[in-house]
Amino acid sequence: MVDKSWGVPAASPGFRIRTNASPEDRAAERARAREARAQDRVDLMAQRLEARAASRQADIAAREQAREARREQEQALAARDPHAAAASRRRSSGRKDVVREQRDTRNYTVTADPDRVRDMVKRGATISGLADVLGITSAEVERILADAG
Repeated sequence: MVDKSWGVPAASPGFRIRTNASPEDRAAERARAREARAQDRVDLMAQRLEARAASRQADIAAREQAREARREQEQALAARDPHAAAASRRRSSGRKDVVREQRDTRNYTVTADPDRVRDMVKRGATISGLADVLGITSAEVERILADAG
C-alpha cells in the first residue's frame, strides 16, 4: 500500500481538508470538479476519435496509392509480356500459367449418333432443334428415331 510518506500523491486524500467554506460551497466545489473531470474525459475522447479518423484516412490513402501502383505495374507488365501478365494475375480458380485462347471450332463435326439422338429427344429436344445442331435435315432425324422403333 502506498501512503503519503513515499512522496506519491494519493488520487484523493482519505481525509477531509479543513476549510472555512460552508457545506454548500464545498458541495458546489465538488460539483465543479466533477464537471471539469467529465469535460476532460469528453475532450480526451474527442481527441482520440479525431486521431483515429485521421489515421483511418491516412491508411485509406496509402492503400489506394498501393493499389494504383500495383495497377500501373500490372499494366506495364501486360504491355511487355501478356503471357507473364496472365500468369501473375490473381484468379479464383483454373490454370494460372497459360493465357486462355479461344478455340476455332468452325471445322468441328458433330456426329449424329442414333442412341444420342434418342436420348436427347427423351430429354425434351425438338426434332428441328436437333436437326439444326447436328447439321442434318429434320427428315433424317425422324428416320433415326423411326429406326429405333
